[in-house]
Amino acid sequence: MLERILQWDRETLIYLNSLGIEEYDHFWSTVTNIYTWIPLFLFFFVLIFWKYKRREAIFVTLTVLALIGFILVATDVTKGFFERIRPNNDEEVNQLIRILHHPSTFSFFSGHSASSFSITTLIVLFLRKRVKWCWVFYIWPLLFALSRIYVGVHYPGDIIVGALVGAGSAFLFYNLYTRIIVPYLGLTHP
Repeated sequence: MLERILQWDRETLIYLNSLGIEEYDHFWSTVTNIYTWIPLFLFFFVLIFWKYKRREAIFVTLTVLALIGFILVATDVTKGFFERIRPNNDEEVNQLIRILHHPSTFSFFSGHSASSFSITTLIVLFLRKRVKWCWVFYIWPLLFALSRIYVGVHYPGDIIVGALVGAGSAFLFYNLYTRIIVPYLGLTHP
């Protein structure tokens, strides 16, 4: 069963990656760069401080930062445990795909996918009652995660598991915030 899933993962990567068009390489290389998204991160924090009172905004921000730290550690531990070779470093696959980036770390699960889905999900959970259009923020993790397939450094399974881990972690941190921080500090419910 596992071999069948891994085979599907390889075949799906090869198919999706082959859809890439050279004229869009620069676009996807820019999308996959975390620094490209710094203005969005700043926008998230501006919204938090605009929609929440200062004291509460600080605790919301600290919760987001704690989640980011958790996801970074979880990603590193998981990659070290599974040691799945990235497609760009896998000799069976790398001759069949277009490769635009050459990271040497392990592949499973995608840190880009986990971090972007965790941050976005937590921000949406905090802002959904205060900013009706906040669901549009999911454009970022979708593009960010898909860029990893385009540039040839992650399998679709890495992306899917990363997204699930990220979103699940966001729900966990949101629940911790509402059940522990809100009552302890006497804050309003998000």
